Amino acid sequence: MTPAARVQAAAEILDRIAAGTPAEQALLGWSRASRFAGSKDRAAVRDHVFDALRRWRSAAASGGGESGRARMIGLLRQQSVDPDTLFTGEGHAPQPLDAAEHAAGRVPEGPEALDLPDWLWSDWQASLGGAATQAAEDLRHRAPVFLRINTLKATPDQAIAALSSEGIATRAAPLADTALEVIEGARKVARCKAFTDGLVELQDAASQAVVAALPLAPGQRVLDYCAGGGGKALAMAARLSGPVEAHDANPTRMSDLPARATRAGAAVEITQAPRGPYDLVLCDVPCSGSGSWRRAPEGKWRLTAEGLADLTRLQGEILETVAPLVVSGGTLAYATCSMLKAENRDRVAAFLADHPGWTLAQERQFLPSDGGDGFYVACLTAPE
Repeated sequence: MTPAARVQAAAEILDRIAAGTPAEQALLGWSRASRFAGSKDRAAVRDHVFDALRRWRSAAASGGGESGRARMIGLLRQQSVDPDTLFTGEGHAPQPLDAAEHAAGRVPEGPEALDLPDWLWSDWQASLGGAATQAAEDLRHRAPVFLRINTLKATPDQAIAALSSEGIATRAAPLADTALEVIEGARKVARCKAFTDGLVELQDAASQAVVAALPLAPGQRVLDYCAGGGGKALAMAARLSGPVEAHDANPTRMSDLPARATRAGAAVEITQAPRGPYDLVLCDVPCSGSGSWRRAPEGKWRLTAEGLADLTRLQGEILETVAPLVVSGGTLAYATCSMLKAENRDRVAAFLADHPGWTLAQERQFLPSDGGDGFYVACLTAPE
């Protein structure tokens, strides 16, 4: 495919997404119908689509419309690429811009320029204060790729050397002692021997920092209550060099976890009915995902005020459910990949107000400017 044909493909996929098809489904449908597209073509089209999703509002303003074509025009303009060089109509290229399209487009303003929904902007500012604008801007750009060194199988030097031998260059990421940022060869990671042998796992640096902040000690009984794919359960098992129990309300989310644990040499036990007491319970609760919108930008545009209210209710219910599982003096760790106060400090404050004797031992809000995704973690201590 030519670069212009890739732009045309991205525009058509964006139209499907705008009509309601989930992004991954739209990309998969295009890929299956486009057997002529090679791996580099698929990667390039995917990059175009996700770049446009990150800038959904501002690209529409810059391009003068809300079609996939207009958004690609706007995206190219923001990237300082003249659309006329790609919209030529030659072969499978998009048709040339007409006079109206040349005249269309404006400079985006306010929340539109930061690619946030209008309804969210005031809450965003209240949550982040002086960091609000920079945090929103960071979400308009691609996220770095991070790896977690699996200390059960490798030292940092061994992991870095193994990756380097396969053309993957990394550097230490300051947020966590196990974190590496991939600076070259990111697309090779999933197929490299260091990954398939379990020396490294894909995991955001801030996600690793959340685990590093937990008061883990050998011999503890630990539960990952909202385990999902199990990344934090695996990281905790590595730090403990011992077993971690994993649970999720939707067990299918953990379907790959046994194989991942075997690859990592980690002791992770799946449980459908957790039975306390546990020394530490981690609740990485369902949330807006606002801290990871540069990785999953579709969520930014799917979220509504009503949906956010539903999430905060669910988060409170989860805290109520797990509190009795924590041993006297133990830790309930509450975490989200969100930067919204309503999901973070407000939920912790509400829990503490309703549960005398519980105390806040520590909390931290990670922002993209810290070097990873936006995450929040609070460690609550059960009454003695």
